[in-house]
Amino acid sequence: MKIISIVGKKNTGKTTLTTKIIQELTKRGYNTASIKHSHHTIEMDKENTDTWKHKQAGANLVVGVGSTTFYNTTQEHNLNRILYLLKHFDNYDYIIIEGYKNYNYPKITTSPELKDKYTIKEINALNTTPEDIKELADLIEKHAHDITNTLYTHTCGYNNGETIAQEIRNGTLTQNDLDHIHTYLSIDEKVIGLNQFVSNYIKQNLLGIINTLNLKDYGITEIGKIELIIPNEKTPQKQENNNCTIEINNKNLITNKFTKNLIANTITGMINSLKTPDKTKQIELEITNINNNNLKNAKITLKTNKTNLEINEFTSKILKETTYSIINTLKTDDEIKQIKITVEDDIIC
Repeated sequence: MKIISIVGKKNTGKTTLTTKIIQELTKRGYNTASIKHSHHTIEMDKENTDTWKHKQAGANLVVGVGSTTFYNTTQEHNLNRILYLLKHFDNYDYIIIEGYKNYNYPKITTSPELKDKYTIKEINALNTTPEDIKELADLIEKHAHDITNTLYTHTCGYNNGETIAQEIRNGTLTQNDLDHIHTYLSIDEKVIGLNQFVSNYIKQNLLGIINTLNLKDYGITEIGKIELIIPNEKTPQKQENNNCTIEINNKNLITNKFTKNLIANTITGMINSLKTPDKTKQIELEITNINNNNLKNAKITLKTNKTNLEINEFTSKILKETTYSIINTLKTDDEIKQIKITVEDDIIC
């Protein structure tokens, strides 16, 4: 998804320019969406319609569904929140924004006084030709980018979304040069950036759990987009000093502290979801007999506080699939036949 904003003062041709750009990008085969920002109240529904009556009765969100669908809410949402939600609706190629001049996205401005470091083009929108619009579309293809916090690349040492966005606007990077991120995360309506390793880690971890479910009972034969909402009532304790050892095929895996903490937190989180008789201070999880990436005949043993923990077949399958998916995100030289993970920490609870 790539984002571009059309900004300018009133009566400078913003809407006309926005519609022409949408038409050109659509003509090129792109799936486009648009966002219109106004300082005035935007009414999406006519007086005395049923949905209008719902809103007048006090509903904070009204959804009208017919040949089209519209959403009418009493709240003005943050732009990044809206952009994140659009990722759930469809696989949009471009989001064309009219307005939101104070956000950090590439801009085409119709007013010289609104030109800033995010501006990629200043144009007289009241006097454009079809060739001008084509040139603008070319410019958008090159300089537009996704939600700033989601931008990551290991190329040339860039690891900050703002810096990467600036390089894209300058033309030294394109979105195609960036890491391919599979997973997007929002916490308390704030979009959280994930690098490629964490993105893959969460994806494989979640797929490991989902693959244990009877999806065919729900009419799902192939997994496409996965959407997950966790209404968290309690802030989980952050584990940063776990003593975590990872063995693959009876050899210690050498990895950095970040990866060890990530794996330790995941294993601890899974075990904390089980009912254990005592406060857990040590976890030992071992999977053996893995054959050609197949876990069907693999055996799992789980100990908490050095005592064997009995787990049922369903839980066993989840732990095997998830743990294998976690380790499979790491770069290992040999085929994985055995995994052993030990986590020890006084603050595990």
